[in-house]
Amino acid sequence: MSTKVLQPASRYVPPIPRITNMVASHWLVAPIRPWIKNTRFKGMFRPIFTTKFAEHSSGLTGNIKQIKVDVENRSLAQIKADFYRVVEGIDRGVFGVPSAQRSDIERLVELLESQNPTPDPTLNLQKVGGYWKLVYSTITILGSKRTKLGLRDFIMLGDLFQYIDVAKGKAVNVIKFIVRGLKLNGQLTIEASFRVASNSRVDITYDSSSIIPDQLMNMFRKNYDLLLGIFNPDGWLEITYVDDNLRIGRDDNGNIFVLERSEETQT
Repeated sequence: MSTKVLQPASRYVPPIPRITNMVASHWLVAPIRPWIKNTRFKGMFRPIFTTKFAEHSSGLTGNIKQIKVDVENRSLAQIKADFYRVVEGIDRGVFGVPSAQRSDIERLVELLESQNPTPDPTLNLQKVGGYWKLVYSTITILGSKRTKLGLRDFIMLGDLFQYIDVAKGKAVNVIKFIVRGLKLNGQLTIEASFRVASNSRVDITYDSSSIIPDQLMNMFRKNYDLLLGIFNPDGWLEITYVDDNLRIGRDDNGNIFVLERSEETQT
């Protein structure tokens, strides 16, 4: 998929302008906001996250109260749980997210990045290798693009998977599709190569792509360049967070990608 294959918040390198107009989605990391500081470094400000909780009161429930939470007093597991709650039901964000909700998601992403347990991810590529599934991304398919691709009523976007082969320096992105009414399942597969560019960044080069079965390819043929332009992986990716089960990346187009480790070998 034109999804890209990986900086820790405290070591973020500003994005470099690209010489291309193609929209690329790297899964392997938009710049980190400067007011999010790492609590592990003495003398820096502690990150504060404002979230909303339902507060119970006499006779009334569901009153919303904003509470400032010091990340020092919250575990990584709590931040992850909050993230999964706020992204529930948004279809990975591909078809748009209300701005307020998007802001909440991105603040939680920044909190995770500020506690990245792997500050030099490309020196620990064993944590990056294997199978992953996309949970959230800021790439979007909206308006006329969604209509042209038939992704409103006729074709459904399924899961988006990625397999990273560290030994070969290869990444395979797979975007699943379901054609309603025809009982037809298919996929777009995009293969890419990557090389380490820094302790947190990889450069990605598109190799090839294909759609199966032929019936699905025929449906996308007229707008294949548009589809590939959305999921093309060319460019660079900064790995801003990775642990045993979760990975966050920011690409050279400012997109965010959050993936969870998957046991499914869908690629």
